[in-house]
Amino acid sequence: MKITAGNVDNRDPVPELACSLFGKRFSGRGYISQPLFEQLWEQGVQLVTKQRKNMKSKLLPLFHKLLLRKRSIIETVNEQLKNISQIEHSHHRSPFNFFVNLIAGLGGLHVLREETLT
Repeated sequence: MKITAGNVDNRDPVPELACSLFGKRFSGRGYISQPLFEQLWEQGVQLVTKQRKNMKSKLLPLFHKLLLRKRSIIETVNEQLKNISQIEHSHHRSPFNFFVNLIAGLGGLHVLREETLT
C-alpha cells in the first residue's frame, strides 16, 4: 500500500509496488504506457490491459480476455465490501483521518463477519 498526494499520477508508484511481484498484472486502460510496460517487463511482471480506442489493435489471448472479464467481477465484490463496511473513497484532508476511516471500516466488517458466522 502506498499513499501519495492527490497530484501524483497513478502510474508513478506502480513499479515500486510491483517490485516483489511476478507473473501477470491485470489493470484498466488508464495504466497503459510504454515506459511502464517495459519497466514492469524487466521486473518480471507482464502488464495486461484492454486496448484503448486510439491504439492499433493487436491480438489478445483468449485466456487474458477471460481474466480481464473476471477483474470487473472482483472489483464489484470489493466495492460491495466497501459499501457494507462503510469505507468511503474520499479525499481525506489528513493521513490520520484516512487511517481512522479505514480501521473503523475494517473493524465493522470484522464484526459483521463474526455475526454471520454465529
